[in-house]
Amino acid sequence: MKNAFTGFLLTLMAFGIVSCSSTTTEPGADSSTAAPASSNSAASAPAPRPEPAPAPVVKMVAVPAETPLEVLLDGSLSSDKSSAGDKFEATLAAPLVVGGTTVLEKGARFHGRVVAAEGSGRVKGLASLALALTDVVHDGKTTPITTKNWAVEAEGTKKKDGVIIGGAAAVGTAIGGLFGGKKGAAEGAAIGAGAGTGTVLATKGKEVELGPEARLMFTLEKPFEIAAPKKN
Repeated sequence: MKNAFTGFLLTLMAFGIVSCSSTTTEPGADSSTAAPASSNSAASAPAPRPEPAPAPVVKMVAVPAETPLEVLLDGSLSSDKSSAGDKFEATLAAPLVVGGTTVLEKGARFHGRVVAAEGSGRVKGLASLALALTDVVHDGKTTPITTKNWAVEAEGTKKKDGVIIGGAAAVGTAIGGLFGGKKGAAEGAAIGAGAGTGTVLATKGKEVELGPEARLMFTLEKPFEIAAPKKN
């Protein structure tokens, strides 16, 4: 009887141990502790960056070949003191208008170079000076350009040297006398159109000289593009 009772107790104890082990929760299985980890991961993700604004479209204006460019010289140039390759600066004498639109205001800055300079002492009886514009500065940007050469030449003569000073008409007439004949008059008129008042343009038989504010007329050899003026 005692053995039977002891066996019954052992059976109850074994059943209790099995029941307790079946209700024990495994480590990490609690969903209440797993959810916050997922929530923290989502909160730490970086926010998407906004798309950059598109660059503004710059409208360009084409300046055609053969366009005249009238400029005022900043400094002085001469056939005896200047050399090929020397640089100079000038400003636009009048607004540049293309197709009814002003693309360059008066005073726009140009850069140029001396193409050739021959003093009368280096070439007997002849002094000459040739110039060209190389670029224009607009809205802080430098745009290369190509112009035809602006050139003037003085011939040697036995007559008394004469300084040519005056306005365009006076300069043209005087230079025409330097070259002589109808051809000289035509060349003188062309050169005179590019000379400003008060410019010492040439001395007969000596040197070709250009002073500050000399008015020179260049012609574009090749077209170029420049940014259109901004609308207010």
